[in-house]
Amino acid sequence: MELLHEIVSWIIHIVGHWGYAGIVIMMFLESSFFPFPSEVVIPPAGYLAARGDMSLFLVIFSGISGSLCGALFNYGLAVVWGRPFFVKYGRYFLVSEQSLDRADRFFVDHGHISTFVGRLLPGIRQYISLPAGIARMNLPLFTLFTGLGAGIWVVILALVGYFFGNNQGMVDQYLHQIVLVTIGFAVFVVAGYILYKKRRSRTTS
Repeated sequence: MELLHEIVSWIIHIVGHWGYAGIVIMMFLESSFFPFPSEVVIPPAGYLAARGDMSLFLVIFSGISGSLCGALFNYGLAVVWGRPFFVKYGRYFLVSEQSLDRADRFFVDHGHISTFVGRLLPGIRQYISLPAGIARMNLPLFTLFTGLGAGIWVVILALVGYFFGNNQGMVDQYLHQIVLVTIGFAVFVVAGYILYKKRRSRTTS
């Protein structure tokens, strides 16, 4: 607990010193190759906004911008090196060209919902860009639904920091509950999407 408090204090210092650029950089890292937890970046910035040291709107804007830039970075890496890597070495990872083709078709049909939901799930939000890039998902759709998913998460974190940022215990408590709620929301969205696709297939058949 003491270590977490020191980390949060360090984040507050960094964000306070670097300002909105610090939020963008840290959220870029969180969304790309270095999974820096957004839970210790955005709430302290929200707390600084509550103190009047920052703008809540710009905190949210910076958080979304950093998340989107990190996701696009991963997407670009996967586009350039992902498929060639698996075509050459996929047999060592039990990944065949046929499975890559199936992944391509999946992201053509369901990439938008997968990207949106993936941005809401801990442990997945940092890496959902990689299969999207390997499958070369439509870039405008990828950007839109990444921004929507990241936006929801950043807004939640910023508001938690804004209202409870001076009490780390309450921040931890609310974040734990919010993670469970977002997972439940993601399950609800996926279930609704599956139901919608089934009904649509019945009406068109």
